Amino acid sequence: MAPEKRLVIFDCDGVLVDSEPISIEVLVASFARAGVLIDEAGAYRRFLGRSLSTVIAAAREEFGLDMDEAFLERLRQDLFARFRADLRPIPGIIEALEALEAHGIGWCVASSSHMERIRLSLTVTGLIDRFDPNIFSAAMVARGKPAPDLFLHAAERMGRTSSDCIVIEDSPAGIEAAKAAGMTVFAFTGGSHTHFASHRAALDALAPDATFDAMADLIHLVAKE
Repeated sequence: MAPEKRLVIFDCDGVLVDSEPISIEVLVASFARAGVLIDEAGAYRRFLGRSLSTVIAAAREEFGLDMDEAFLERLRQDLFARFRADLRPIPGIIEALEALEAHGIGWCVASSSHMERIRLSLTVTGLIDRFDPNIFSAAMVARGKPAPDLFLHAAERMGRTSSDCIVIEDSPAGIEAAKAAGMTVFAFTGGSHTHFASHRAALDALAPDATFDAMADLIHLVAKE
């Protein structure tokens, strides 16, 4: 596969931006206000990498919690306020993108989040200009991760086939989606949320093509493919 045909598809949360601890803290607090107690490890296990529609369905089915419009609006306001105050890019991501560009390798982002959240995350961390307009959201497809729809949509829009694509993911749902799409997938474990042994075990069980925890290593892994 020639370098110019390669496409790196990045997840956003936990891969480009170190957002997962913030997101889980806000979600756990929102559940607690509604009388549902769940710890962070349980929240990661159930919700990491899932689309909002999947989170809403799981909350209803498992906890009997109706995440109505008022609940979701409060959640969104709390989350976006925390993002504006505290969100940071994953260390080394700018250098990793520059290395890909130097080798003629393209990239895009395909995230389970809604477009408003993706764009805010990329904007406050100074990454938006490096991805716009190649930003794809689960809201664009019928099924979110772990279904392959989003990654297949991104590849099609970018003019690539599945065999051209390398997906960078931090969640079991994302790795499952990439594998279902027939794409190479690297598990990134450099986010500050990946300290749970159960999380690492869940990633390992899915047998990604590589696992790495420093963005500086990305170009070397891509070059091997």
